[in-house]
Amino acid sequence: MRRISSIAPDWWDYTTLDLGQKITDKIAAMGPEEMIKMSRPGFKVVFYDTVEEFYLAEALEYISAWRQASESQPVGICGPIGPTEQLPLVARLVNELGLSLKHAHYWSMDEWVIDGKEAPTEHSLSFKKAFHDLCYSRIKKELAMPMENVHFPQVDTSNFIESFKKAKCVIMQGGQGDVKHWAFNEPPKREGKYKDAPMSIDEYKALPTRILDLHPITVQQNSRLHCGGNVPMIPTKAVTVGPKETWETDKVSIWHAGAHDNPFGMRLTTYMISNKVPDTSVPMSVLADHPNVQFNFLRSGLGSCSVEMH
Repeated sequence: MRRISSIAPDWWDYTTLDLGQKITDKIAAMGPEEMIKMSRPGFKVVFYDTVEEFYLAEALEYISAWRQASESQPVGICGPIGPTEQLPLVARLVNELGLSLKHAHYWSMDEWVIDGKEAPTEHSLSFKKAFHDLCYSRIKKELAMPMENVHFPQVDTSNFIESFKKAKCVIMQGGQGDVKHWAFNEPPKREGKYKDAPMSIDEYKALPTRILDLHPITVQQNSRLHCGGNVPMIPTKAVTVGPKETWETDKVSIWHAGAHDNPFGMRLTTYMISNKVPDTSVPMSVLADHPNVQFNFLRSGLGSCSVEMH
């Protein structure tokens, strides 16, 4: 029998893993040099020494993707709202380079669901609003992509899913949350046929864009990041791009700045992907099965797993 979660007993999550004390101690002790050595074919670990270099590299992935777009071959990138620091840099680079985005596409990874509807753009926490304010509205009008090329998931997911057939998504960026998700791909609930064991890897990889409940860890994390810990302000449902769309993308690029997950979590998923031990209780680890994944770390954001009493 698998462990019961020490945080949310009705869910699977990383606290239900049974890796053994020796393994978890090894993971906790890893530093940047050990983590870089975790690179293998299909999985690359990269460290950046400064905040400026880190977010510039993230922004340049947008430029690299959009430069490939043409009338005969529209191309785009799927990106997160969190981290967001790269978005103003993306707009500035587009403007400075005079890069026309006429045939470029952008997919947002997710959006909150409130009272059965996606969060309206006037909502203070709206991901669509954040992308518009931090990036799209800052791009010169003559360079900006047509609004029909900007795709946000909605409660009716059909148009969003169909949009991946209209252009090639060459890269999917993401952050890693405290529950070890990318986008809002949460671990499965501990119910029904998943009462005694979590969903299989193949089942998880087949999940499309969908509405789902958010793990309590995710709700708490987002309250910490977005509204000073005001938990009641955070919606408990979201619509998110699925693993299915992720596996249709050429490359998955995850950006670890140190704000969205803790030091142990960043080390844990690096270890699990490197050693090809995917488990759906740790959603990010399922990327061990993807052929092209890159983990990008801000060295100063990696932190330490040493024991300190405060």
